[in-house]
Amino acid sequence: FFFQAEDGIRDYKVTGVQTCALPILPVEAVGAGQIVVVRPGENMPVDGEIVEGRSQLDEALLSGESLPVARGPGDPVVGGSINGEGLLRVRATAVGSDSTLTRITALVEEAQATKAPIQRTVDRVSAVFVPVVMVLALVTGLVWLALGPWDTAVVHAVSVLVIACPCALGLATPTALLAGTGAAARAGILLRDAVALERAAAVDIVVFDKTGTLTEGRPELVRVTPRGIDADRLLHLAASAQQGSEHPLAGAVLRAARGRALSSVSDFVALPGRGLEATVEGTRLLIGSRRLMTERGIPVEGEPDGLFVATDTLLGVLEVADTVRETAREAVTKLRGMGVDVVLLSGDSRAVAETVGAALGIARVVAEVLPADKAAHIQALRAEGHVVAMVGDGVNDAPALAAADVGFAMPTGTDVARHTAGVTLTRPDPRLVADAIAASRATRRNLRQNLFWAFVYNIIGIPLAATGVLTPVFAGGAMALDRKSTRLNSSHLVISYAV
Repeated sequence: FFFQAEDGIRDYKVTGVQTCALPILPVEAVGAGQIVVVRPGENMPVDGEIVEGRSQLDEALLSGESLPVARGPGDPVVGGSINGEGLLRVRATAVGSDSTLTRITALVEEAQATKAPIQRTVDRVSAVFVPVVMVLALVTGLVWLALGPWDTAVVHAVSVLVIACPCALGLATPTALLAGTGAAARAGILLRDAVALERAAAVDIVVFDKTGTLTEGRPELVRVTPRGIDADRLLHLAASAQQGSEHPLAGAVLRAARGRALSSVSDFVALPGRGLEATVEGTRLLIGSRRLMTERGIPVEGEPDGLFVATDTLLGVLEVADTVRETAREAVTKLRGMGVDVVLLSGDSRAVAETVGAALGIARVVAEVLPADKAAHIQALRAEGHVVAMVGDGVNDAPALAAADVGFAMPTGTDVARHTAGVTLTRPDPRLVADAIAASRATRRNLRQNLFWAFVYNIIGIPLAATGVLTPVFAGGAMALDRKSTRLNSSHLVISYAV
């Protein structure tokens, strides 16, 4: 990041007003208490407090909230958020290692470092199995040597070693994991390693972030509420007035009016942190927040929250919200059908989070949660004995993704989320979470079947070889059949899961 500090090197203009000369310096040069200038569209370089200016800030990077938040003098701001249309002067309160983003990074690293890898069952078994077989072969050789010629003793001892060759035992794990990861990849589920695949099989509770995970992650116009005017006319006027705006809420209105013939706009004036004023078809329009309406003396008591459109009187309200993904409810239903509980964990307001939870049938909703608190909630669930999966897409989700037994990152998410998660989905479809758990459970079953048949062959074959029923040639054939059955069983996993 680079920022501008009020020290005086270079001039620039904002809305035609000459300001003081400002140098561009590396963010490492700023100290607590210094004033930095953040222009429209720039990233906030430090944690701080606004001392001058008003704007709408996109804080989705940290809070997960898709709608911009109004900020003014005295309000705190967080490094990494994106400034909207206003020029801000911000007093730095936390820099370097004290900043929110740095603390989030530290939480991710700490959570990842505390995770111990799963000890593979086959490794534990092989550590005992191989020495036992060596002893059995030696005992077999000594017994047959006491009963007959040495060459017969050697043949039977070798038969024990051949029939107990741990090839099938060694193949049981990698063939099952290879088949499982391959089947998952074809379904759009990318696993960082086999450990993530193993962990997902035991998941009994899935925690979803809201924005960008269960919802589309961008505001959309959901309802037009006219007041003394036709709804189509209200949308036409509002969309026409906002043609030149880059505000996310304006984008939602313009998308809703796509395909309509809009009127020209003139005398457009942005009102930072409140809305805009423009003339459409000779009518002077005010479009913005409840606060703007109150300042202009336009009554809005009892009206729903949204974008208010007015002249001298209120014309109507455009309600904008982040829409729920079409597949989200089915994803929740699939998980519950697999015996997996579902939790919604969001940095959004409680009203918004509970509305989404109710729409999807999620009873357990935790809202207004900071990034560090998300990780704490995950750790609390693990402390209760749950095997927890976390599904998210943002920097604010990274600590929770790292703290969970297995993390799922959406493809539309940030790089840090994808790097932290053990599983990355290639499509923004929450149903893939259930598919990933199903693939993991199928792989676990296949692995156990492979190990079972490997041991059955050895339990039956070793006594036969030790008593002289099997020669080394027949023992080798039996071992080859064991390996073949292992591969065929893993191939069945791929075919059955693909179907």
